[in-house]
Amino acid sequence: MSATRQRGFTLLEVTIAVAITAIMGAMALGAFRRAAAARDLTDQQEERFAGARVALSRMSRELSQAFLSDHYDRKRFPRERPSLFRGRQDGILFASMSHERLVRDARETDQALVEYALDRDPDLPEGQALFRREKVRLDDEPDRGGSRAVLCHHVKSLELAYWDWSKQEWVSEWTTAPGERPLLPTRVRVKLVLRMADGREAPFETQARIAIVRPLDF
Repeated sequence: MSATRQRGFTLLEVTIAVAITAIMGAMALGAFRRAAAARDLTDQQEERFAGARVALSRMSRELSQAFLSDHYDRKRFPRERPSLFRGRQDGILFASMSHERLVRDARETDQALVEYALDRDPDLPEGQALFRREKVRLDDEPDRGGSRAVLCHHVKSLELAYWDWSKQEWVSEWTTAPGERPLLPTRVRVKLVLRMADGREAPFETQARIAIVRPLDF
């Protein structure tokens, strides 16, 4: 009777098997890491797209409700009406009827001064952000006071243009200061350029049509 001889794995075979398993594990881990990085990049891209859309939508809505009013106390405001419009190429300050009262019985109306401008991003020391400032009471110090908050991060540039309907052309500035235009532009073009997560620069653009271009006199 012959004994059955059982043969096991040699040390070389075990070493090769372990090496192949390690290589396959490393490849799988690398694939998972790349997939996770791609997913994070996609999420960041979508977040910045959404931020730009929200910022432009809000700017368009508030600009469409910009107004001037000749109904004010000229003794209190001898130099300039409290409702104003100061538009530059990289920022804007204007009176708008878009304020939303969030507190019951608050001593506020739907009128407010709104400002949009670029400044250093508090969360990204080397970047810029789009800031929105709102002042719910129109007074003789439009450049001071109110609440200020970041509206959009990762902003490369903000470009504004104003449609001069008398000349049928876009202009880079518009002001209703004494001695200047007593009317509002019929349209405001807003272009926001963001630095995307993948390193590209993406432009976003919209136009706001201002409903009331002449000062209210009632």
